[in-house]
Amino acid sequence: MNEYVLGVDLGTSAVKVSAMNRDGEIVAQQSYDYPLIQSRPGYSEQNPEDWVSGTTVAIVRLILNDHIKPAEIAGISFSGQMHGLVLLDENNQVLRPAILWNDTRTTKQCEEITAKLGDEFIDITKNKPLEGFTLPKMLWVKENEPSIWAKAKTFLLPKDYVRYRMTGQLGMDYSDATGTVLLDVKAGQWSQAICDAFDIPMSMCPPLMRSIDSAGKISDSYAIFSGLDTHTEVFGGAADNAAGAVGAGILSPNMVLSSIGTSGVVLKYEEDPTVDYHGVLQFEDHAIPDSYYSMGVTLAAGYSLNWFKRTFAQDESFNDMVASAGKSTVGANGLLYTPYIVGERAPYADADIRGSFTGVDGTHQKSDFVRAVLEGIIFSFRDIMDIYDEHNGDFDTVVAIGGGAKSELWLQIQADIFNKKVVSLTNEQGPGMGAAMMAAVGLGWFKDFQECAEKFVHFGKAYLPNPENAKKYEQLHKIYAQVYEQTKGISEQLLDYRRAND
Repeated sequence: MNEYVLGVDLGTSAVKVSAMNRDGEIVAQQSYDYPLIQSRPGYSEQNPEDWVSGTTVAIVRLILNDHIKPAEIAGISFSGQMHGLVLLDENNQVLRPAILWNDTRTTKQCEEITAKLGDEFIDITKNKPLEGFTLPKMLWVKENEPSIWAKAKTFLLPKDYVRYRMTGQLGMDYSDATGTVLLDVKAGQWSQAICDAFDIPMSMCPPLMRSIDSAGKISDSYAIFSGLDTHTEVFGGAADNAAGAVGAGILSPNMVLSSIGTSGVVLKYEEDPTVDYHGVLQFEDHAIPDSYYSMGVTLAAGYSLNWFKRTFAQDESFNDMVASAGKSTVGANGLLYTPYIVGERAPYADADIRGSFTGVDGTHQKSDFVRAVLEGIIFSFRDIMDIYDEHNGDFDTVVAIGGGAKSELWLQIQADIFNKKVVSLTNEQGPGMGAAMMAAVGLGWFKDFQECAEKFVHFGKAYLPNPENAKKYEQLHKIYAQVYEQTKGISEQLLDYRRAND
């Protein structure tokens, strides 16, 4: 009999469910879209029932359309959008729409956390309080919707709610728990100090589990709803960044992930929970037991390129536009771009900084501007990698995924700017691959993630740095690194002007 695992990738706009066999081959995939609720500027919410319905529809389609037999589905695990707050009452019923990771209403609550706990908060959680995290959302509900808060008995994150509906068991894995900023990372347990400081009952915090731990089997009620078999084992799963790292083979300290989507992520496997980035980088529990990862985010990575195309290259295909950068030179003929067009996260947590082209003169062509954008995005990643170098975080390989892995030119630019070997994946599937791998390891198909990766993760061509180009980029990055401080004050003044005149 064939055996499969399902990797459920629960994203912000859609869920994708992948069926994979023991050889790491994708046998079938189904997806389902669901809406955002944006009732006011800065608000971003979803109905948790949409996640359950969407996941179930995708699974039913695998069974009916792709002829995956329920008896052949041995295990299910998850990758989930991070930080979203799902509040449940004493009967585990949802109290309000989930407040998502990209909701920005909680600036006041972040300031309250900093004012009350200061550096102690970073010492406990390894992170600064940011609007995206879960704790500020909880405090917002507590302050602004007290009648709902009074009924709240527990909270979950998005994938945890879907898993609860499948199994009837409450729980949260460590990688997602870190992103709530309610977890004492060193102790590996919910923080009594933080809960006490903000009058949050410890009983609200769900049981903790590892990503590869079983959360139970499919319940009778969900089996009727979905067509799944009650023998199917359901595993904890992980936050999307942790799952994406697993799916990209980031399983040892010598490897760093370079991911370019709308935003950009530089992520590093960490073994030492005592490493201290002072909150400049996020620090999270990994999906791999007893391991961690750190990450920095560039808010407008792929978004910068999309903005440039939309504004200046509408009549050109995306691939042609990117390829045109090859007509330019290393350093875009002396043109620098800083990708701060929606503010920045790391290494500068600055919502008011704005982007710039620096060095523009009358000889520059459109191809120079395209190359400057490609290089500027990677320079911003280099800023984050320099922090690793400062902390003796030796690594020799960068795994590129997302938009940056779809262009040979851009892959070579990454190798030259990072001055590291850069590899892409031949079977890139993102966090859904990592979710499937968690189920495979949880079932005991493989002894650990390293053994699983030999079957599931396949690296493609390696791009080695060109020494001459790397030397030029080293010089250019030193110039790039000065632009933030030189333009910070001007950006703030221009933003104030715009706000006053809108």
